[in-house]
Amino acid sequence: MTKTEQEVRHRRVLYIPGFDPVPARKYRERYRRAATEQADISGYSIDMGPQRTKGFYGWLAKAEIGGQHSEADIEVLVWSDIVKSSMSHGIFATYLQLIRTAWAYIGSGALFRLMLLRKGPVIAALYPVVFLIGQLFLSVVIGLAVAGLTAWAGFQLIGIPLTMFGLVLGGMAFFLTMRIWKRFDGKVLAYYLMHDYAFAAQYGGANPPELDKRLETFKDRIEAALRSDADEVLVVGHSSGAYLAVNVLADLIREGRVPDGGPRLALLSLGQVVPMVAFLPKAEKLRGDLQFLCTREEVTWVDVTAPGDGCAFALCDPVSVTGVAPETGKKWPLVISAAFTHTLSPERWKAMRWRLFELHFQYLNAFDRPGDYDYFQITAGPMTLASRFKDRQPSKSRIEAPVNRYTSVE
Repeated sequence: MTKTEQEVRHRRVLYIPGFDPVPARKYRERYRRAATEQADISGYSIDMGPQRTKGFYGWLAKAEIGGQHSEADIEVLVWSDIVKSSMSHGIFATYLQLIRTAWAYIGSGALFRLMLLRKGPVIAALYPVVFLIGQLFLSVVIGLAVAGLTAWAGFQLIGIPLTMFGLVLGGMAFFLTMRIWKRFDGKVLAYYLMHDYAFAAQYGGANPPELDKRLETFKDRIEAALRSDADEVLVVGHSSGAYLAVNVLADLIREGRVPDGGPRLALLSLGQVVPMVAFLPKAEKLRGDLQFLCTREEVTWVDVTAPGDGCAFALCDPVSVTGVAPETGKKWPLVISAAFTHTLSPERWKAMRWRLFELHFQYLNAFDRPGDYDYFQITAGPMTLASRFKDRQPSKSRIEAPVNRYTSVE
């Protein structure tokens, strides 16, 4: 591309995180660190600056790629406060959530349908169930052991088994062990993953009211970007943020809030877990939004996943597998692979292979053997998403067979 062909000089990027309680500044730190690394590898430069837009937390990225200068105002559409609130339940409330969530997926048949797609996310769903039940079992064993030993010791010392005292100590040991499990959950993420699936399942696939209210704010921020002087407005949805992006963009287009002649509108979904919600019985809104958005000329939608990401429904076309693809007119998404085994060197892949949570964020990181997917050129570079992937064929190994039991739409 020559300078006279440059499409983007100014871009607005609206990033929707997944189910993540970390503050938005963590995403800025990740972007700064990874952009510097990718620029060094790929031979371009990206500099960071302070936020220029009014809204949620953000930053400025200035890029020089192939002799062309472009800049991007990047904003994180924050819902971490809602995530934190949903994770504030006590230990036993979490176990009640476990029962309700297991019933939501098993009772509806959604879990068995999801198993037909990818094993990784299903294992990720079952992992916290098994781990939390295991923690409960071990805590009960420890409590009973303390109670039994206390009673036995009393009999040995004074000839009377201290049964009641043992039960009290055993109960204390049980509660203390349960608290220790939760305190160190950052190492195993059992509570975190349980809350993630519970949040999706609590209304059977419908959004909680507080989230719907926040999405209205997201729509306002994206509409403001679409009425700016930007050349492209890029919405990025990562993990659970992918289906929220679908919700928001479908509503904006339906409501006539995408101006004619405005910036090019694009959606980049990364590591999506759309089936996790769309396969639940009350997800009519999401299924309708998927069916609507996949036909629209107003947007370019590229979906990037990788089989190496065990937390995503890799290469699963979220519209088709949900069973809502129209018979004619489907344009989106373009499903492609980030191909971690090819875009990461053998040494780096070996080091990261079992760091499952970090692999789920690899789409936002640098690749030491980059292919046509480069997060930083997409978000800060001189090409639109549409142009960058206009000749890209969808992945041959994508999954399109509809397996969802529930296909009703709103």
